[in-house]
Amino acid sequence: MHVSARITRRAMLAALPVSLSATTNPPTRKARPLPRAGEFVRFADPLTENTVVRLTNPASRNLLPAASNPFVSLKERFLIFSSDRAGSMSPFEMDLHTGTATLIAATMALDANSLWLDEQQRLVYFLDGGVLKEATLATKRTRVVAEHVTAFGRAVRGGFFVVVREGRLEILGSANHVLATEAGSWCLVRPGGKGCAFGRETGGEEREFWYVPFPDDPEQTKAVLLAKGRVSNPLWSPDGRSLLFLRDVPGSSAYLAEIREVLPETGEERCVDHTSQFAAFAANGDASVFVGASRSKAQPAVVLLLRTAQRELMLCEHRASHPAAVSPVFSPDSRRVYFQSDHEGKSALYSVNVELLVEPTPAI
Repeated sequence: MHVSARITRRAMLAALPVSLSATTNPPTRKARPLPRAGEFVRFADPLTENTVVRLTNPASRNLLPAASNPFVSLKERFLIFSSDRAGSMSPFEMDLHTGTATLIAATMALDANSLWLDEQQRLVYFLDGGVLKEATLATKRTRVVAEHVTAFGRAVRGGFFVVVREGRLEILGSANHVLATEAGSWCLVRPGGKGCAFGRETGGEEREFWYVPFPDDPEQTKAVLLAKGRVSNPLWSPDGRSLLFLRDVPGSSAYLAEIREVLPETGEERCVDHTSQFAAFAANGDASVFVGASRSKAQPAVVLLLRTAQRELMLCEHRASHPAAVSPVFSPDSRRVYFQSDHEGKSALYSVNVELLVEPTPAI
């Protein structure tokens, strides 16, 4: 586990167990704004005094892509996001130096979760009204990749797409290979390009997670069930070894969330760590640290969970009306955490520097 020894006194205070600190009332004083940069507003979090940067104005609705999608460029220092500031929800590029946002493409029915920055960080892929589109960042030119698509994933090795189209999971190409039927509304290509996870809804809060390998012979394709029940927030571990997810388990008065993992080759499921009621989570670059959004009403916070030490550090409040929508995620080098919250009006984007708490990881 790579947790930096450079821990401040403030971080040590924040490391108090959430279950204990939640018994105290958070300060009610208003955080004092720090100097602005473009659209950015810096302020001290009322709970932890950590510096938080609000990246977008809450007068418009601004959303991050799905936490499993690449959307931050470290080399050019920008991120991609969705916003309705131009009228309808559209993809934008945020300059992380200047705090300015630039429209990438005009869209009619953008799926905000779908934005995907390619590995060369020159192209953005997204779904617009069921059409998979590609936009070039330099020229802002857009082209259609495929139609009738409800979800997609991209294999970095090989550069091909896996799509959910008309309920089927397919490898997109000249001869589309059907991998599975009843594929649900999402798919996640496994790092390394070995296969793809997808979901099926079973009613209420119950669902199933499935996995299908990429075979040389498509007729030999067979999907296997990985997990079912009150499971949510699936994502691949950075090395592609296991599928990580949240499972709700009965507690003394309510369901509690555990981070679990399952190995596709064996179907073995095990508990990775218990959480303070995480509604959403993501892993850093080597899965040694998790960041989560607590659904605790007493203390709705963004929290770091140190995997080996099995303890939590509170980063800041999120106070979002829907904790699962906070969608916290690490930057590719694990130096920052990005999240979204509507507690100041419409949904806005935020970031927190975690270099003093988490060792940087190599950006993939």
